[in-house]
Amino acid sequence: QKMRKSIFSKICSCCCPADEEPEEKSPILSDTLLYFDREAKRRRAEETNLWSEPHDKTHMERDDDRELYNLIHRRAKTRRGSEGYRRLSFDIHALRQVRRDVKDRWKMVLENLGFRNEAESLLTVTSNTPYNSMKNASEAKKLLETLAEETSIFDDDSDPPDRYIFVLDRLIILDVAQDFLFKSRCYYPKDETNLCEKEPLKSTSVLIKQALEIKALEGEEEEEEECIQVDD
Repeated sequence: QKMRKSIFSKICSCCCPADEEPEEKSPILSDTLLYFDREAKRRRAEETNLWSEPHDKTHMERDDDRELYNLIHRRAKTRRGSEGYRRLSFDIHALRQVRRDVKDRWKMVLENLGFRNEAESLLTVTSNTPYNSMKNASEAKKLLETLAEETSIFDDDSDPPDRYIFVLDRLIILDVAQDFLFKSRCYYPKDETNLCEKEPLKSTSVLIKQALEIKALEGEEEEEEECIQVDD
């Protein structure tokens, strides 16, 4: 037994010197952690802003993206709590709410088509979603134009967001794109004439979002500090 203790002591003394300082994180590990932190912030920023053209990192190609991006930068340079800051926060929240409303309409139609569990995944489009991943880009673009012309599922003040081309491509692959178009005409007709027999019930997720709108503005202000750092 004494021999075993002696051997164990020698092993410990070789592997774990008593006076050795703990190693600092290697530069590679630090860079990796920094990368994942920035990516997490970028994803949160994209989820918050729902950019119409998700691959445009400058957010300058589309007028609606440019307007939102410029407001965000102006607020970042404004004293927090000032009247100007509050006005900019209100404007930013209003623009984001328009985008959320569009997404909620799409989600409602998808849920009515039976994609209650898959709706959020089908609607997720990020800057990392490649264009070459689409199988039916041309057909998806035509469907997007048809939706904009024949339904009120989008905001009429701007062109339909390019991000939904990816969603339509997924629906084409699932062979439900035409069903989605029919339901959209039904629930969101251009002339406000309802072609459906019954109005769709609002999904639970949409009702919850509406109930939390009062708290949304404060949360966006806190999130914005991260968003602006990532974009810069």
